[in-house]
Amino acid sequence: MEPSETVTVLERDGTTFYIVGTAHVSERSVAEVREVISEVRPDTVCVELCPARYEALKNHDSWRNLDLFKVIREGKTLFLLSHLAMAAYQRYMGKKLGVRPGAEMLAAADLGDELGARVELVDRDIKVTLKRTWGNLGLWTKVNLIAALIAPGTSKDTRDRKDGKDAKGQRETRPVDEIEVDDVERLKEQANLSEMLTEFSRVLPQVKVPLIDERDQYLMSGIEQAAARTSARKVVAVVGAAHVPGMKKIFGSPVDRAALETIPPPSWLWTAAKWLIPILLVGALFLGRSQQDKYSLSELVLAWLLPTSAGAALFTAIGGARLLSIATAFLVAPIAAIHPLLGTGMVVGVVEAWLRKPTVADCENTYDDIRSLRGFYRNPVLRTLLIAMLSGIGTAVGTWIGVGYVIALLLAAPHDRRPTVTERTPGRTGNG
Repeated sequence: MEPSETVTVLERDGTTFYIVGTAHVSERSVAEVREVISEVRPDTVCVELCPARYEALKNHDSWRNLDLFKVIREGKTLFLLSHLAMAAYQRYMGKKLGVRPGAEMLAAADLGDELGARVELVDRDIKVTLKRTWGNLGLWTKVNLIAALIAPGTSKDTRDRKDGKDAKGQRETRPVDEIEVDDVERLKEQANLSEMLTEFSRVLPQVKVPLIDERDQYLMSGIEQAAARTSARKVVAVVGAAHVPGMKKIFGSPVDRAALETIPPPSWLWTAAKWLIPILLVGALFLGRSQQDKYSLSELVLAWLLPTSAGAALFTAIGGARLLSIATAFLVAPIAAIHPLLGTGMVVGVVEAWLRKPTVADCENTYDDIRSLRGFYRNPVLRTLLIAMLSGIGTAVGTWIGVGYVIALLLAAPHDRRPTVTERTPGRTGNG
């Protein structure tokens, strides 16, 4: 079979590799995959899937196994929301274009089995990829990324005319709602891919490295290892078109797969930040204790406690939580703020989930509901995750305000302070 715009042919040590670059929501890609495998009759078929993703594609009822309580307890709320948002976007595009996301991967695996070829799942575990990607992002980037993915109908995507430009020679943009089959097919062309990846690197370099570059290495090395392990002479590998340029560059080079499978520990800065608030608070209270002529210990504690509890309760209420969850946030926030291993969202999320009791149908509807703010509030699963996330953010905001207020009080001059009730009482002495 000859190379083409979507099929790259590589040779090494007597083995021929046919790399088929696909779009995950393209009916044409499904047909191309079947055509290539039928013509080549490979010994081995490799697909860009890990066991978890393969099972998810095969099993439509995988949401029935979602343990919402476990997700919240393990502090994976924001992580899950981002995963749901990305999956929802792909599912939305697939529904619009009339093909299930990942259909070409399943077609490759099924046809490979039918022809007696060995089928290999060569992608990195999805959890490792998402955790390495998530760990690369700052908090603000995470929030912006989720916000951009929640409503894909309002985002923009590049559109080409015959020459990829508008009448003035500029790249034309339009809403994703208007993207058609031909637009998706053009994304598989090498020239458009190069431009797209360059722009991706510029806008979100923290995402591109673990999501694209690392997986280019992992996929290519996995394909070569599969060929060596099975002594295959002909291999067909089905991967997303965005991976093909990077895979060609890494072909034949050694890859440290163990390093790419490692989940980096939290940075020392993040670890230190979790302990910073308790240290600052204890230091401020100790300083206040040594300056009894200014503020009592109870006054300083109250100056920190009220903003912390109020911030958590306010943000929880913004999420549309039940009254019991709001009260829980108010009570738990001060404890969570000084205990780095406990999060307000963990407790509030569990309470909200217990109150709302999400059903299997709610879990299955998350892909559609996550695309809009209204859907977030309507779906009990998403509402619970949103409330858990917001309660944690509210605790952080309130705590920093409280700590800042306590420090400001301690730095103020004694005469700036208004006398307390006891100091205004006749027969008592004080600074007033």
